[in-house]
Amino acid sequence: MRAFTNPTARKLALAGSVAAVGLLLSACGSDGDSMSGMEHGGKTSASASPSSPASASASFNDADVAFAQAMIPHHQQALEMAKLADGRAEDAEVQKIVAAIEKAQDPEIATMKSWLKGWGKPESAAHGGHDMAGMMTEQDMKDLEALKGKPFDRKFAELMIAHHEGAVEMARTELKDGRDEKAKKLAADVVRTQSAEIAELRKILDRL
Repeated sequence: MRAFTNPTARKLALAGSVAAVGLLLSACGSDGDSMSGMEHGGKTSASASPSSPASASASFNDADVAFAQAMIPHHQQALEMAKLADGRAEDAEVQKIVAAIEKAQDPEIATMKSWLKGWGKPESAAHGGHDMAGMMTEQDMKDLEALKGKPFDRKFAELMIAHHEGAVEMARTELKDGRDEKAKKLAADVVRTQSAEIAELRKILDRL
């Protein structure tokens, strides 16, 4: 290797060597930073990726809550009407419908109460109950209680038709606006069973 005798040449060569080393280190550092950045970026993008929206994770909506809160007292009144049939109803078909109402609606009340508890919602809505479609007034219930035999059967059929029609209306609203699949299935059951009972009750009225 040739030695530099000229001081200026020696300085230039040294400066060039320092620059070359600096460029080499810079390039290595850049590559490392790039790889590190890619790895870090990968982790960041994974952790920052949006989770499922709250609306998607929630299994219910306001329509589901309103349906359960309204249908519970609606069912409870149907059961009160059914209890009045004990010792008062005379027609065998009326008694058959009474038994079907008690068999279906009591468990449905328990089911809807469990939904509301799981959703963190109260069982009772602020609006009360008697302003809902198909609900009987206190006077309606007193008038029914005062009857017996065929007059009871006729009045019971008239009132239960209106009561069931209100339930079917609420259930159809749930089918249209609700989100919870269990609530919508129960609503579909209400539409199916109570529509069939409405048809039977109308036959009873025609016969009575």
